[in-house]
Amino acid sequence: MSKRGIVIVISGPSGSGKGTVVKELRGICPTMQVSVSATTRLPREGETNGVEYYFKTREEFEGLIERGEVLEYTQYNGNYYGTLKSEAERIISAGDDLILEIEVDGGGQIKRLMGNECVSVMLIAPSAAEQESRLRGRGTESEEVIQGRLARAKAEIKEAVNYDYIVVNESGKQTECAENILAIIKAEHFRTERMNSYIAEYFE
Repeated sequence: MSKRGIVIVISGPSGSGKGTVVKELRGICPTMQVSVSATTRLPREGETNGVEYYFKTREEFEGLIERGEVLEYTQYNGNYYGTLKSEAERIISAGDDLILEIEVDGGGQIKRLMGNECVSVMLIAPSAAEQESRLRGRGTESEEVIQGRLARAKAEIKEAVNYDYIVVNESGKQTECAENILAIIKAEHFRTERMNSYIAEYFE
């Protein structure tokens, strides 16, 4: 197996069940790492820098963006949130895999910055009808919000062609779905470009 870990980006529109599948994936593969994000919001009581978040000033965060040191970022309630390139490098250089549950826009940012060290997976529902059923089944959102989510989901699914893999999350089969993603990760470790350094070390 290659010595460096891999960054695994998992994206999916509303109703794809990505949160549940990622939780399941971490359950069957507890060595998989998650990164500590950076943010410009102030720390809350009891929060420690480098544990809950890396706390940055707005100027510091924007400097990181300009230097290409943030893999992906977004703004929420006037604050930046993002994944530091240094944090990802720390994890994968230790040989661990890093899983990032990211929106489609962020997934594209990471793929452009990390290239072959990133494997991207688009998670989708079995059908548009099932996706809508899942969204309506929540029973917590207005019709206007649901229609907005469906429209955005349709646009996001069109971006699936830019992902390395597309995995269908069948209803009630989240464990099987997580196992399919794990199989992808295992196979990716044995890609020729990742094993070349192994061959150079042990056979040359």
